[in-house]
Amino acid sequence: MPLPSAAAFNRLVHALADGRGLLGSARQRQWRTARPALPFVPTTVMAPGELVMMDSTVLDAFVVLDDGVVERPELTIALDVATRSICAAVLRAKGTRSADAAELLAQMMVPAPLRDSWSEALAMEASVIPYERLLSVDARLKGAAARPVITPQTIVVDQGNVFISSSFIAACDSLGISVQPTPPGNGPDKGHVERTFSSIKTLFVQHVAGYTGAHTGERGRDVEGEAVWTLGQLNDLLQEWIICGWQERGHDGLRHPMMPRCALSPNEMWAALVSVCGYVPVPLGREDYIELMPLKRQKINDYGIRIDYRTYDAAVLNPYRGERSTAADGLWEIHYNPHAPGRVWVRMPRPGQPRGWVWEEVPWIHGTLVTVPFTDFTWQHVRRAVARRADRAEHEHDLALALRELLERAAAGHGTRREKAVAARARSAGTGGDVWGILYGRQPGPVSGAPEPEEDDAFDDEGDECEDEGDECEDELPASDSVLGAWPSGLAPLSEPLASTAQDGGVPASRRAQVTVYDPFEESLRW
Repeated sequence: MPLPSAAAFNRLVHALADGRGLLGSARQRQWRTARPALPFVPTTVMAPGELVMMDSTVLDAFVVLDDGVVERPELTIALDVATRSICAAVLRAKGTRSADAAELLAQMMVPAPLRDSWSEALAMEASVIPYERLLSVDARLKGAAARPVITPQTIVVDQGNVFISSSFIAACDSLGISVQPTPPGNGPDKGHVERTFSSIKTLFVQHVAGYTGAHTGERGRDVEGEAVWTLGQLNDLLQEWIICGWQERGHDGLRHPMMPRCALSPNEMWAALVSVCGYVPVPLGREDYIELMPLKRQKINDYGIRIDYRTYDAAVLNPYRGERSTAADGLWEIHYNPHAPGRVWVRMPRPGQPRGWVWEEVPWIHGTLVTVPFTDFTWQHVRRAVARRADRAEHEHDLALALRELLERAAAGHGTRREKAVAARARSAGTGGDVWGILYGRQPGPVSGAPEPEEDDAFDDEGDECEDEGDECEDELPASDSVLGAWPSGLAPLSEPLASTAQDGGVPASRRAQVTVYDPFEESLRW
């Protein structure tokens, strides 16, 4: 059979393949296969919060963690389809958990405070948002930044483990939010948030030192050496850019019926829709924040509560040891924070309370051994490295000692590269973001990326003597000795910020960052 010429053969191949995308890259062919069946039906959304899309991606930039560890963080955002507003954004080191997605839910409903390092032009009062009218409805907007406060009704997520986990579904149920998962591998079903990630890359990330590009072909030499921003500093820059660079920028997909030729910004669209749809504030209390954390249902045994070889016990569990709860399965509802697993919260019946129950905080029994912040990711690394040679109780003690040695060794600059990365991620998880700080009423510090320590109540006896003598004791104490045993931002006990907020009637005043070299109280607990 006579064969056609090369030019004729190429024309035949293109005639068959061009319309079907068969000559594209593997990623392009996969994207074309995942498209829904034609014809496309656009989603019409008429109110803020009616449809919100969530997704996570690895940011195309390197950040510097503790001990000089350099890696790419993960960004999780929530996008309101009606206004194209980035309602919330969480930047974490690798290992986004369901707790981060739950934080995103609460961050959407809480006004973003105007930080001290930001310009007054970023305040909601100076924007196109009807500030005075909204302030009369929601007093929390006083001093807030120009970011919309949107309560979602339906959230569209992909099939990622973070979003289809039982913890995230329970968090959405507690707030009355419907979850709509997309089919597996179907990116076009949440195309709005995918396109927003592309815009974040071109408008913000490519101007950050340590930009990696979309793939290795767009990456230069020694990109890791160009990284200068810490995780907290980059998060501060991102939050500021969202307010001044995204919310105030015109979007071609936002049009007003009376001005169809004018592209509106997300803030302008929210101002137009909120005047028609209304605004209902949803204040969240301490119980609501705890309920957003990951959930486990277990028994309360004689030894307490055991989660992943960590035993939690306290005197508040005594009346309920071995007892069944009022739930249908007889198990107790327990919530924990994987970024700070040093304590859990148990829902206990309390007839005298308005809700009939309270959250009781139960600490880890080996919390005095490990005073350095750690995460569940760090704990899993230690579990894989330490072999079990005794019973469960002794093995847990060995794990706690190994965890302390790992964190101290990494802090001193020793250990393998893997151990340094694990310890750096643990510290960045506790201090890298101010999400929980905003939720619990603590304002971010004026220094970008440098969270301020809070005073510890370890020396309550000495503090009582100073209260009787007036302010003379404050002048006698040096500045370096006044914050012994301070907790990092984001890991402070819930009772401390909530108690100060309740007493003062507002947000507690920020304290000046101080440094201490030696902490005898922590050393005594360690020994």
